[in-house]
Amino acid sequence: MAKNNIKNNNSNGDYKAADITVLKGLEPVRKRPGMYIGTTGLDGLHHLIWEIFDNARDEAMGGFADTAEVTLLPNNRIRVADNGRGIPVDIHKQTKVSALETIMTTLHAGGKFGDGAYKIAGGLHGVGASVVNALSVYARVEIHKDGNKYVQEYSRGKQKAKVKKIGPTKLTGSIVIFEPDPEIFSEIKFDWNKILKHLRQQAYLVKGMKVVVIDAREYKEKIDEEQAFYIKDLKLEIPSSSFYFEGGLLSLIKFYNQHQKPIHKNIFYTEKILNEAGESVEVSLQYVDDISSRVISFANNIPTGEGGMHLTGFKSTLTRTLNNYARKNNLLKEKDENFAGDDVLEGITAVISVKLTDVQFEGQTKAKLGNVEARGMVETVFGEDFSIFLEEKPDDARAIINKVMLALRARKAARAAKDSVLRKGALEGMTLPGKLADCQTRNAAESELFVVEGDSAGGSAKQGRDRRTQAILPLRGKILNVEKARLDKMLGSQEIKNLVIALGAAIGDTFNIEKLRYHKIIIATDADVDGDHIKTLLLTLFYRYFKPVIEGGYLYIAQAPLYKISRGKEAVYVYSDDEKEKYLKQIGGNEILEDEQEKTEEGDKIEQKKIPKISIQRYKGLGEMNPDELYETTMDAEKRILKKVFIEDAQRADETFDVLMGSQVAPRKSFIQSNAKMARVDLNA
Repeated sequence: MAKNNIKNNNSNGDYKAADITVLKGLEPVRKRPGMYIGTTGLDGLHHLIWEIFDNARDEAMGGFADTAEVTLLPNNRIRVADNGRGIPVDIHKQTKVSALETIMTTLHAGGKFGDGAYKIAGGLHGVGASVVNALSVYARVEIHKDGNKYVQEYSRGKQKAKVKKIGPTKLTGSIVIFEPDPEIFSEIKFDWNKILKHLRQQAYLVKGMKVVVIDAREYKEKIDEEQAFYIKDLKLEIPSSSFYFEGGLLSLIKFYNQHQKPIHKNIFYTEKILNEAGESVEVSLQYVDDISSRVISFANNIPTGEGGMHLTGFKSTLTRTLNNYARKNNLLKEKDENFAGDDVLEGITAVISVKLTDVQFEGQTKAKLGNVEARGMVETVFGEDFSIFLEEKPDDARAIINKVMLALRARKAARAAKDSVLRKGALEGMTLPGKLADCQTRNAAESELFVVEGDSAGGSAKQGRDRRTQAILPLRGKILNVEKARLDKMLGSQEIKNLVIALGAAIGDTFNIEKLRYHKIIIATDADVDGDHIKTLLLTLFYRYFKPVIEGGYLYIAQAPLYKISRGKEAVYVYSDDEKEKYLKQIGGNEILEDEQEKTEEGDKIEQKKIPKISIQRYKGLGEMNPDELYETTMDAEKRILKKVFIEDAQRADETFDVLMGSQVAPRKSFIQSNAKMARVDLNA
């Protein structure tokens, strides 16, 4: 039975008005912050920046601003400045206080409701600034408007004083400074790369808007934020980046495909404003020599990671348009089956952006667009202009059709290979791979599958494991790099085939996470270069073909020890060179490698004490460990160290796999050259 979050003081169980708690002002936000920013983890922390920046961006979308600056200040403070119209400061009729104070301290108050200040806007439907204010231990807003500067400060959503006029100005715009509340956020650590990526993306989405990002966290001198409207104007030697793009989504496609090999020369691009309210559709796409797809969608410049109606309209129109063109030009014969959705998406990089006056999202964090009309808007605009593109650029059209035709044939071959693998398992009574030592329990929630490197490690793991809950699947050598191979070729690999059958959830479009046989899948490889390579190959396989396993939190990486340090009867396992040096220093063992005599004088008596010998064993592989050592260090749930695999940023992960595991050599060479100094070479390995 569900429990209500209501405190009942009545012993007889009566439910009266007195039992209802009414939260005033911004108390609901502080009481349930996750309802407003999704999480109080690092994603929610960065969401505060996005919300304040969105207000600046909306000013630019409306044509009222052309520059926004985001500065990371010392002491966990964030400063966002824009040269828009400036938040109004006159008295609000309903609240009887300034509009600025109303916006900053009242939920659902802002210029994004009704037919007021914004026709097209993002933000948390007018609650963005107040939510950020509620979750900040300190906030300050400075407004430049009508020739005057105004300021107001806040703490945890409450104003500290009335709005104050502090002097004249020739500028217009708003400056917001906030410091997240440590009572709300357990960790306050801003990710520079995450911020750069998000704000660069926003610059692509708003043509002609300049976005400046400054990292002043380590700047030792005092920065007088009140001295200049923009920190960049102070001309301090501080790390910064600037973004400005005139090409819109076309420029974004070029950026996404910078490490890819395009299969057609011209990038498709269309943008149409549909009415006086400014509602619009913008789409750009290009096919590359790859088997993965990258389709990113936005609604009012807000990333819609779960898609929605605009993405549905794009996919259906893409499939229909390419089928029509191929049939019309006899590239698909009558006997051929039509292209499927998966066929036309293989190798595509596409961005879809819609702007709506009354945007409706499913869920508080806006991951999915719910406006039904968005589908029709995209189908009409994209359908017409993509058809024209194919007709006017026949070389590009033929290259695209050939790419999709190849995907269709590969899909047929993959279906046959997949059916063969699954049918083989079914005909053999779902016989599991011979190398798999399965666990006794059939409860997936308590079952663990160790995917280990090599037969010798597999042998030790099989002997040392807890047979009731732990299964072992040894791999022979390095598996196929699936970044360069389609499903049919991939399933020709016996090692991958064994893994697919062991997992029990099928693969491809028939994959069913509910049938997964183990809720902990643990990659255990040697602590050397080859082990890291095998680990990367397995991560690539799971990311490309078993992503729900990662998203469900079922994939882990085991941390095997690097050294065993013995001193007498005591043995300690350490997992890195730094740990080894730290432990040796702790026991004073840097130079004590042999038996020594220690003499201590107590009066006229001399005592000789034998110091135990210290021995250091370097493990070059899991197979070198005895079964009891392997279990104790790597498999025992009470002592082992496991790293859970997350996809914090799917797009960045996708790009990383492309660079490291893709067919293009140049990006990989550049990555190695750029990061060579970070590599640690173990000469003893």
